[in-house]
Order: sequence, then structure tokens, then C-alpha cells
Amino acid sequence: LSSDSSLKVKFKTQALIYPVLQALDFHTPSYQQNQAVPILYRPYMARFWLQYLGADSALEPLLLVNNHSSLDQPAISATTRSKLNWTALLPAERKKNFKPVVKKKGSPGVVDKVPGLIDVRAAPLLAEQGVLGKTPKAYVMTCEFDVLRDDGLMYGRRLRDAGVEVTSDHYEDGFHGCMVFANLPMMSSVGQRSMRNYIHWLDQNL
Repeated sequence: LSSDSSLKVKFKTQALIYPVLQALDFHTPSYQQNQAVPILYRPYMARFWLQYLGADSALEPLLLVNNHSSLDQPAISATTRSKLNWTALLPAERKKNFKPVVKKKGSPGVVDKVPGLIDVRAAPLLAEQGVLGKTPKAYVMTCEFDVLRDDGLMYGRRLRDAGVEVTSDHYEDGFHGCMVFANLPMMSSVGQRSMRNYIHWLDQNL
């Protein structure tokens, strides 16, 4: 959308709450660390991606072991891989001692069957630097105990590298969906803080 000159209305901001931004690596450090942490388990994300892209649910086991993004998939270039290379994009305190899961040989043709896996309209983290540079200023909320944490952190890093103003709001005690718990009867401190800070940013930037 940022590259579509025919659009008369332009976005002023992008305000993202624990966003989903890529489906090629289900073994980022946050996916490994939080794979069994409620409420968003790692298998759920693979399933949700396939449902969202209208793909065969039988592909779920292939996604969970990164067979769909193996090095023998010709549709995934080295340039595309570099855009979600968490060993380079994440700070050391998030990488910890986790190791990348990159298969040399996987299941051929998965991306051909599900081209949405590398479509930037579904996976903005895979966008070219020049495209990201045209997007508006961003607010990116991430939570430590969330499989999607690293998607958001890498996106924030790539936006900054493209010259976009980014506010990163990371909650060390946060979990996926925590903002829902900003009010009674299920009120929590992190829920209140995340909601308050999000609204404050919107007030200042809209």
C-alpha cells in the first residue's frame, strides 16, 4: 500500500500489537522459548497461517519443522532469507542460546502450493528495504512470553534501518493477548500498562 501511488488516502501511522509478520521460520528464539506458553501455542500459528492463506491443513507438520523454508526451496532467495535472519536482527538478550533451525532438504514445492508464504501483503517482514522506508511511523508492541515476539522485534529493527521512526514497547512480563486484561474482572498490571501506553502513543501521534 505504501508503494501504491494511486491511493488518495495514505496511512498516518502503523500501530501494531504483538503482530504476525512472517511464516517462514517457526523456530525463532521466541517460537522456541514460548512454544508451549498459553494462549498462543506454536502449532496454532502454523494452523492459523494455513487457514488464512486458504491452504491445505495437512501442511501443518511441514511448517512446524521448517521443511517449507528449507534451503532447497528455489522460490525462497537468499535475499528473502536475510530479511528474517534473527541471528543478525535480534539483540543478544533475545537470541540467548537458541540455534537456528534451517533444513538443507525439506518438502519440495510447498511455497509453489502456498505462494502467500512469501507475499509481503501477508508477511510484511519480507518487504524490500525501499518499500519499508515508505511506510509511516510505527508503534510496535511485543511481549517476552509470546511466540510472535521476534517477528515484532525484527520488524522494528528493519523499519529503523529503512529510516522509519519506530517506538518499540516491549513488556518483559507480557504475554500474547495481555492487553485484553486491562479491565475487571480479569485485570492485570501488564494489561493496564500496555493499554495505557498504547492509547497514549495514539493520542500523541494521530
